[in-house]
Amino acid sequence: MVKRERVVRMSVEQPLWRALTGYRVLTMVYAVLLFAFGRERYERPWIAVAYLAVMCVWTLATLPKVANAASCTKRFLGADLTIALVGILLTPLADAQAQSVDHATLPTIWTAGSVLAYAIKGGWRWAGIASSLVAVANLVERGHPSRDTLHNVLLVWVASIAIGYVVEVARASERTLARALEIEAATRERERLARDIHDSVLQVLAMVQRRGTALGGEAAELGRMAGEQEVALRTLVAGGLARPSLVSEDESEGAVVRVVDVDDDPPFGAGDTPVDLRLLLAPRAGARVTLSEPGAPVMLPPPAARELNAAVGAALDNVRVHAGEGAQAWILVEDWPDEVIVTVRDDGPGIPEGRLAQAEGEGRMGVALSIRGRLRDLGGSAELISVPGQGTEVELKVPRGKAGQER
Repeated sequence: MVKRERVVRMSVEQPLWRALTGYRVLTMVYAVLLFAFGRERYERPWIAVAYLAVMCVWTLATLPKVANAASCTKRFLGADLTIALVGILLTPLADAQAQSVDHATLPTIWTAGSVLAYAIKGGWRWAGIASSLVAVANLVERGHPSRDTLHNVLLVWVASIAIGYVVEVARASERTLARALEIEAATRERERLARDIHDSVLQVLAMVQRRGTALGGEAAELGRMAGEQEVALRTLVAGGLARPSLVSEDESEGAVVRVVDVDDDPPFGAGDTPVDLRLLLAPRAGARVTLSEPGAPVMLPPPAARELNAAVGAALDNVRVHAGEGAQAWILVEDWPDEVIVTVRDDGPGIPEGRLAQAEGEGRMGVALSIRGRLRDLGGSAELISVPGQGTEVELKVPRGKAGQER
């Protein structure tokens, strides 16, 4: 069963897009008014009128394009910047004195809106490219740029890059916040499931264990199995061993939607993706098997994780066969920078001296093949320490560098 939890919140970029929309409209009106009050200085006013008409129609028609990041496409950005550059280069044709007198260009500060759209959409790199093109167009239009022209060009260049950088930082912070919200939602769900399990399943298993022990016979075996499942389930709930959730991110209408899918993962060991050894060993814990593992994932290549898990299973099988059903076993997982060590210890009677060599001579290859053979193929080792009357300890070592490369 798939559980989907949607965490919806407003994007931190959305206020910037709203501000850009208002800026484009206001600067469009400013450019028209500036031409209207200074119309007498234009030698070819019809060029200015034609350009400003195109700019006004374009600005009003493309307001939805600057409503959010999804609508602001690369094609729109290119066309918008082209209109701004054409307006700058047409200024000397409409105003012959524009190069000798420091007059405003036809689009005036409307040009900055195109550069800001690049900054909000693509970050500081896109802003740097767009502002550099605007700077070149201004220098070409002036011919002999004045100090004020250089100051304006530098101001647009620095401001656009700074805004682009701020947008990138905001996006990184937004991703971090989304991850934190996802973890918080997953934690709340796990706590809810833990409460439900404690109030229902665990109590039923405990009751079955008590009743089965009291009745004896086959019911006692059923009670023992219920007790083992109760311990395993308690360990799973308390430890919080959960497979990674599948996360998708969608950005629409200014809202960032995080969708957390909790579903069955592909089989462990599928592909070359490292797997968490703790997840493979967790089902082996029970009433008579205690698992102790690090708090962080113990990642290994799939072949190494599978073989190491199988070797641990072989060691536990030996405990059940040779130490008896009542023997206690402990599994300790140690994660070191250069190797992973798994120790399996029991409180059984131990192995008499020479018994392993005798078993190999009789053709019983459980320890030699199921445990040492697996570790040898991984480039690791298996050490067995047993003292009669004091139990047995099997130490399995797998080096990280070669784990999974031999097979």
